[in-house]
Parts: sequence; C-alpha cells; structure tokens
Amino acid sequence: MKVKTISDLIDWTRLMHRQLGERLTTGSALHDQEMARMLLSYLADHEAALEKIIEGFEQGADLSALNTWVYDYLSHEQIDLKRSCDVPFEKMNFNEICLTVFDVHNQAIDLYRDLLRRADIPEAKELLQALLAMEEHETMRIAQQTGRMQDL
Repeated sequence: MKVKTISDLIDWTRLMHRQLGERLTTGSALHDQEMARMLLSYLADHEAALEKIIEGFEQGADLSALNTWVYDYLSHEQIDLKRSCDVPFEKMNFNEICLTVFDVHNQAIDLYRDLLRRADIPEAKELLQALLAMEEHETMRIAQQTGRMQDL
C-alpha cells in the first residue's frame, strides 16, 4: 500500500495490526508449548483490539488532519512485518515471540515519532501525537502483561 496521506497511514497501520494478529492466531493454533500458545492467543486478541482502536481514530479524526499529505516527508521506512516475522510464531519460544511483537510495535512508534517531528499542520500533529501515545501505551501494556505471564 502506498502511503500518501495520514488517512492512508492510519489505514495501513490498522491493516498491519490485523496481519500481525492473524499470524499470532495461526501460531497459537499450531504451537506445541502451552505457555507459548497462551501468549500468542493473548497477543492476537490484543492486536485485534488495536485494530479497532485505530479504526476509531480513523472515524473520529479531523478531515484536514486525515487528508494531510505525508508522502513528501515519509523518509522513514514503513513497518516491515517480514523483518520481524521471518520465522513462523509456532516455531518461536516465549522470548522470541515477545521480541518479535515488540519489534513491530517499536517500528510503529518510530514511524509516528518521525512523522510527528515533520508535521506542520496543528491538526495533523495532534492526530499523530494521539496515535503515538496510543501505540506507546499499548506496547507498555503488552510488556507488563507478557512479563507477568513469564513470571508464572
């Protein structure tokens, strides 16, 4: 998908979370370790929730912010699921699953930060800041929950 506007970016990010969730669901169904299956299932549910949260951003955002062009200053690489998910989740251990999911989320955070630094329109800055805060918060939440799971 070619990202030209913030609306495209939001849509693309939503789809990225959906694809990650689908891969996590598949991994959960195929993994042979109970703890890894639980982790994959939790993370898949979380990605589905993130997809809905991002959809809400898309529906409730200011039209001028959504239509802001990012094409001209999108020098940052887009999120690459293949970089993070080159091994199927069902073949990863607990720590590898966590590192992979955190890598995807950190790529999203880096992308939002880069775009926020370059945004000129106040409405676009506000929307990008909200998306960044959401992604950071959800990544911290995942870190806390996976840490608790690992302690079991």
